[in-house]
Amino acid sequence: MIGDWSRSALGKVRALGAARSPRGRSAPVTYTLITLCCVLFLLSPAAGLNPAYGTGEELLAAQRAYFRRWGVIPAELFEGSPGSALTPATALFVHGSWVHLLGNMLFLYVFGAMTEERMGRLQFALFYLGCGYLALLGYAGANAHSQQSLVGASGAISAILGAFLFLFPRARVTSLLPFLLFLPLRFPAWLVLPFWAGLQWMAAGRAGDGPGVAYLAHLVGFGLGFAFAWVRFGRTTRVKSVPVAAPEGENQP
Repeated sequence: MIGDWSRSALGKVRALGAARSPRGRSAPVTYTLITLCCVLFLLSPAAGLNPAYGTGEELLAAQRAYFRRWGVIPAELFEGSPGSALTPATALFVHGSWVHLLGNMLFLYVFGAMTEERMGRLQFALFYLGCGYLALLGYAGANAHSQQSLVGASGAISAILGAFLFLFPRARVTSLLPFLLFLPLRFPAWLVLPFWAGLQWMAAGRAGDGPGVAYLAHLVGFGLGFAFAWVRFGRTTRVKSVPVAAPEGENQP
């Protein structure tokens, strides 16, 4: 299974503004993650740009081999192989298509910068990797017999959304929703992100085994992110409002 938010229920969402930290500081970990994911994708057969991987069936075979090597295969994960145990980490940097990559990186860019500043660079990096690993592990545990490859940063980025909800509950999120004639509307994070999580829950209940969207990994990541922020920052003052525009909804991570 290739983790992908592109077919989710809110439809297409366009960013109207990029999130920045309240004090305008940089977010080096966020930008490094985005750069790394993009570079690895461009070098991989998934991008379809490297002639060394061939075309047609040859390219498709190279893509399948690439996903199986670096992605999570639930049926193989719990066999005790050291290589398989690393795949929930390597899969965070593998994406299945241009839409998958760009959607994930958009959400990482928008929500990651503010979350990184609030947590600090090292803590944010460990949070991203740890929650992403556990989100994919949770999906694999629930689909232990699946032979489909699971790739993508969606679980880790879902964790960022969960943490963002706790840390910035009143931050305004701006989006264009197709069922509202693409009018730009602004909603607080406390309304938007729980609604998104509810959609993931409903979609996870209908999802079957096979290629598609790893909704369960989104839910696990979102829950882990919110729980971490609650435990780590629950006794500190949360940022209640942020004067920035950010895309809501969920056309990917």
